[in-house]
Amino acid sequence: MNYQHKDLASGRWKTLSFVEQMANIGSEVERALNWRTKNNASYSQQAFERSLELIDLTLDSAGSFCRLKEITRMREAIVDYFIGTNQFMSSESSWRKYFSYFTYAARKNF
Repeated sequence: MNYQHKDLASGRWKTLSFVEQMANIGSEVERALNWRTKNNASYSQQAFERSLELIDLTLDSAGSFCRLKEITRMREAIVDYFIGTNQFMSSESSWRKYFSYFTYAARKNF
């Protein structure tokens, strides 16, 4: 696989806490949303693909079943929002809100 986040894929991702991982995923989702708002489909798609890459790295490092379940549901909903029919009725604001809690928690720990 050709990773965009080569440093993270080589093992550094597993050294981050779950909250930090989710905050980083949220950053890519935010980028995808911002580019989508600016009508730049190409950049939005690239950011979306990077977010999927980080989600998959998180799935590889997730330990508990509950965490796996949450991450796979989130992945399914993100894919549905960006390239599906949006059957889960997600919105830009709901994705921003979902990830803002992780970003806040990750920053609070520094």
